[in-house]
Amino acid sequence: TFCFQDGYIDFMEYVAALSLVLKGKVDQKLRWYFKLYDVDGNGCIDRAELLNIIKAIRSINRCNEKMTAEEFTDMVFDKIDINGDGELSLEEFMEGVQKDEMLLEILTRSLDLTHIVRLIQNDGKNPHEAGQDSQ
Repeated sequence: TFCFQDGYIDFMEYVAALSLVLKGKVDQKLRWYFKLYDVDGNGCIDRAELLNIIKAIRSINRCNEKMTAEEFTDMVFDKIDINGDGELSLEEFMEGVQKDEMLLEILTRSLDLTHIVRLIQNDGKNPHEAGQDSQ
């Protein structure tokens, strides 16, 4: 369950805004995605960081992905961790994701949090449920 009272709303608003605003160039989106995944801000994404963010996003986003968060994380690192050091630099991330359409599509889809913006606008109520309450 998602709680709106414990500070997570700031994270949600941030991610939802990115999802809606970044309709521009792919490299612009990927830089923002990288910043989101690089939790400790050290300029690299490690497996734990990516896995934790993917799990967090999936817990708040309706997810129809067939791969588990763990499988997805493994796939990302298998495909784009070129030097095999267990970390993704910005360059590895940008280049690797842009070369892999499936990976780019999954990342973009996972961060499409349009419905979260609707929840925020409806004070945490599902827009369909909100309409039913007023009847």
